[in-house]
Amino acid sequence: MMESAREFFVRLNHDYLKVHKTKEDLFWDTYMAVSDDHAAFARAEQAFKDFIADPSSLAEVRRHLTSLAQLPDNEERRMLRHGLQGWLALFECNIIDNETARRHMHELIEMEAALFSLRREFTMSHLNERGEREEATLGMLSTNMATNPNELARKSSHDALLDLERWVLEHGFLDIVRKRNELAQALGFPNYFDYKVRKNEQMSAEQLFAVLDDFEIRTRAANQLTLANLARDKGEEALKPYNLRYHMSGDITRRLDPYLPFAKGLERWVESFRRLGITYRGALMQLDLLERKGKYQNGFCHGPIPSFVDEQGRWVAGQINFTAEAKPDQVGSGARAINTLFHEGGHAAHFANVTQNSPCFSQEFPPTSMAYAETQSMFCDSLLDDADWLKRYASNSAGEPLPDELIRIKIETTQPFRAFAERSILVVSYFESELYRMSDAERTPRAVLALARSCEQRILGVAQSPRPLLAIPHLLNQESAASYHGYLLANMAVYQTRAFFRRRFGYLTDNPAVGPLLAQHYWAPGNSLSHDATLRSLTGEGFSARYLAEACNQSVDEAWKQAQQIIAAAAQREYPQAYPDSLEARIRILHGREIIADNSQSDGMMCQQFEDWVGAHYPASEH
Repeated sequence: MMESAREFFVRLNHDYLKVHKTKEDLFWDTYMAVSDDHAAFARAEQAFKDFIADPSSLAEVRRHLTSLAQLPDNEERRMLRHGLQGWLALFECNIIDNETARRHMHELIEMEAALFSLRREFTMSHLNERGEREEATLGMLSTNMATNPNELARKSSHDALLDLERWVLEHGFLDIVRKRNELAQALGFPNYFDYKVRKNEQMSAEQLFAVLDDFEIRTRAANQLTLANLARDKGEEALKPYNLRYHMSGDITRRLDPYLPFAKGLERWVESFRRLGITYRGALMQLDLLERKGKYQNGFCHGPIPSFVDEQGRWVAGQINFTAEAKPDQVGSGARAINTLFHEGGHAAHFANVTQNSPCFSQEFPPTSMAYAETQSMFCDSLLDDADWLKRYASNSAGEPLPDELIRIKIETTQPFRAFAERSILVVSYFESELYRMSDAERTPRAVLALARSCEQRILGVAQSPRPLLAIPHLLNQESAASYHGYLLANMAVYQTRAFFRRRFGYLTDNPAVGPLLAQHYWAPGNSLSHDATLRSLTGEGFSARYLAEACNQSVDEAWKQAQQIIAAAAQREYPQAYPDSLEARIRILHGREIIADNSQSDGMMCQQFEDWVGAHYPASEH
């Protein structure tokens, strides 16, 4: 019985690696616009879905687990049982156990592939810093609204997002919503939102909204006060959707720009993560960081080869790709780029460090909780707002560090909007929940737009969001649709984690104990533990929203006083002399099919190659 179970388990691992890598490689090529073979990607996606939703595989897993239960206990039996239980969890949360649902899933994959192909050809434009009309990606539109001092130019960016909303509604998105609901109903759920919450987070929609409603109440007064103060100080025009981002960050983003140049982002990511003790255990990492026509307009990380320890005890290092869509000569591009490097690099660190005995534990799809996965990336990008990180890493071309005065102004600018920023995540879940609860007859383009504006008014407190709901790309892909709450749940866990490290060590930036502790408690188990269990393992307490709510409700004076204390302590601190020598990764920096830098010689040489390439191709940018 043991030998039969072992053979089945090994075959399952290797078959999964093959179908998973085929799908992920095609995903990367089509999303990076180096291939337009959307039909091949749809076939590979279907093959992957068929694999993880195969009832016969589930039956086999259950049969072997029953057989193993009858054998004497030993280490081999325990490890084999552990691996098979991982597969049991994966199959049980992905299984499609009736022909009607399988047909809906197949049709849904084809519909989404068709919409993605059309979306890639849809172009948007706005007025840039020079007053010229140019094609613009989602990232460029967002950055322009945050940094362009010309209100007409900012409005052109927001108008482009509103055009995208209308385009989405006119090109099949509502048919996809209907089909998603049909899939969920065939599986016994009232709608797709309820299905995804249960599948992704092992929660009911009611349990989720108990958490979200509580957070909404805790941060409502702070958000209302900020908007009232902004209207009083800047006038009602400041509440226009194309003005809000500018008042939240515009002038400070421009003033910070020389200290956060795009070309230095790679070096600062490598050095900061290395000094945190984060390593990638031999992973191959490919980073495509620059905007390009047809390329997917949102950062993401995915792993064609999930890391694990194989049946012979050999380490299988991960292969991990991640992307940004920066335009180096645009003000604010450096800040966006390094945020993406820290965020997606945090995902990569997580998935490169799962040390279980099957790839089912180290892939990003259910039963891996989105909130659990996003906790890792959002913890890493949270460091970028820390005063000690800014003092140690943000410097201009003359090597001068960021002045304390700019850190103070940054806090004065952004702290009042902390609640608004988190509620901008919150609003997506309220909208999607109601969208999937509408009847097909009610769900017209006009009604859906009205619902979007109503949710924005209720949760954000403004008539239109700076980022209109239907312009958010996550809504279009079934893996990320009805999952946006994962970001908010993750940020709650992030601030709980940060509080633990501050209590234990007093600091985070360049603390080499951080990476190993994250690897031990958060990353190594993969999805074999729940999100709550990983939090308890590290912090000693279960999931809590308290820490994030407290951060949102801090006054400017409180936040600046805390920053001053952090800066002063960092100036007195004796940092370790010995950090890891490298990230322990093979890294390639790509631009489509072109390799523009790599670390085959050293991390330092790669960073210099990247900086030189940016300088040659974007001479107007600060580098």
